[in-house]
Amino acid sequence: MKKKIWWITETAVMLALLVTLQTLTKPMGQLVTGSFVNAVLAVTVLVAGLYSGVTVALISPVLAYLLGIAPQILTVPAIMVGNTVYVVLLYFIAGTDSKKVLRRAAAWIIAATVKFATLYAIVVWLICGVFAERLMDAGTLKAPMLNMLPATFSWPQLITALIGGAVALIIAPLIRKALDK
Repeated sequence: MKKKIWWITETAVMLALLVTLQTLTKPMGQLVTGSFVNAVLAVTVLVAGLYSGVTVALISPVLAYLLGIAPQILTVPAIMVGNTVYVVLLYFIAGTDSKKVLRRAAAWIIAATVKFATLYAIVVWLICGVFAERLMDAGTLKAPMLNMLPATFSWPQLITALIGGAVALIIAPLIRKALDK
């Protein structure tokens, strides 16, 4: 029971931090907000564990949409998948031993790259490419959004995942130490 309460508390704190950072940094643009979101995702999984990381990864895009940060409801499932890929790869490759610097660096680069590739494939290739005409005919996707999404879900995703992951690799060991984990 105590473990479950601790898990709920850690996850809730990270979600609260995420919402706060998304709200405060929204006017600063995608690179700032996205970097903070990725840092929170990475810190969550590296400190609180896989289940907390996946939970925050899945809830984050819903909150971003509700806060007006995610550009369209159509992208929310794609962001969920990208975020989940990011935290799962970080968890399984990086592990929790902060002394394995090369392993953690590899996890950071691999997770950021695969998240970017996942989002690019789903949003740019599938939504804006393969299914664009059908989505536009159905009224689900408008021309301005079709033009904006590729820019949003291309290289900025890699940059923000790399920045957020780098920040997390620096502060996660400090947080783990402070929490005596």
